[in-house]
Amino acid sequence: MPLDVVGLGENSVDYVYRLPGPPSPNAKLPITARRVSCGGQVATTLSTCAALGLQAAYVGTFGDDENGGVIREALERRGVGTTHALVCPAPNRYAVILIDERTGERTVLWERDPRLRLRPDEVPRDLIAGARLLHVDGVDIDAAIAAARFATEAGIPVTSDIEDVGSDTAALVASVTVPIFAEHVPAALTGEPDIERALHLLRRQHAGLLCVTLGMRGALLLEGDRLHRVPAFPVAAVDTTGAGDVFRGAFIYALLRRDAPADILRFAAAAAAVSCTREGAMDSVPTLAEIDRVLTG
Repeated sequence: MPLDVVGLGENSVDYVYRLPGPPSPNAKLPITARRVSCGGQVATTLSTCAALGLQAAYVGTFGDDENGGVIREALERRGVGTTHALVCPAPNRYAVILIDERTGERTVLWERDPRLRLRPDEVPRDLIAGARLLHVDGVDIDAAIAAARFATEAGIPVTSDIEDVGSDTAALVASVTVPIFAEHVPAALTGEPDIERALHLLRRQHAGLLCVTLGMRGALLLEGDRLHRVPAFPVAAVDTTGAGDVFRGAFIYALLRRDAPADILRFAAAAAAVSCTREGAMDSVPTLAEIDRVLTG
């Protein structure tokens, strides 16, 4: 079938521990529950796209250990193609996630072997050119920029997951069509602490939609000079892990459906809200019917 979305970036096997309160210096907290689940920024976003009916393929690297097989099988079981991913002689990326069970907020500790790096010359140009949209993160940023260049040359829109700021982040932002930022990124890029003013500063270098996720406070989207804001839908949060990644997957779905910008933002926020009511990242992905119930409820 025609490919809708290619995603390039991170996957992860997550060791999740639920705690009765937030971790703090010198604290000794009992573990109330623990589980192993699958996630990672791009892997969770693609799982969301597939759950909503899009044909999705993953580009990235797996380790050659047991965890590499676990995350690959989890993606394939969810309908995400992995034939263009590489297997490296290294342990797969993993994370330890500590969840405050009172609020659902989490602390993430992660490790990624340098041998898992995807190089620009390993990016499959033809796969990207045959898709409707490319989604990238900033983990292997030089490969992400190369992929975005291939997509642009083929006339394909590019969305992003930008959570950290480094020396090449501005180049990544410039290479994508719709950057989707974590809350702290616009200020780090512009030096302007006010998010709305920071987005307007970024508008001087970027003509496309500019989106910022705000966690429990919702999200913002700058369309031209018009700012759209949507509050977070009220839910009883169990685990916020992966909510931003689910937001991006739902955003991509609504963007490809050609929804109006304000409707894209509401749809993505509703999907993120549903994901917060479940444990895990990929395990928290909602269905289209569940998102629609939040929107109409």
